[in-house]
Amino acid sequence: MTNENAKTWRINRQLNLSVFIQLIFLASLIIGSWVNLQRQLDLLQHNVAILIQDNKQFHEKLESLSAKTIEYEYRLQAIEKTIARAHKNEGPY
Repeated sequence: MTNENAKTWRINRQLNLSVFIQLIFLASLIIGSWVNLQRQLDLLQHNVAILIQDNKQFHEKLESLSAKTIEYEYRLQAIEKTIARAHKNEGPY
């Protein structure tokens, strides 16, 4: 009977060690995944910051182009008015 108890103890001890090793492996996988996610989040944050900065620069360029377009539109209207007046003053041939 003591021989059976000794075998049972060994089996239980081996199972407990196996479960302990599996738990350590699982914990290391969880920690590794968490670290990897943190790195990916940092990279994503960096990319979003660059995208926001580029978007601001694009918006500033777009505003500048819009202002120039309005300026050129006024200049064109002024030129057209000047030409129209000149044609009125010339009269018919």
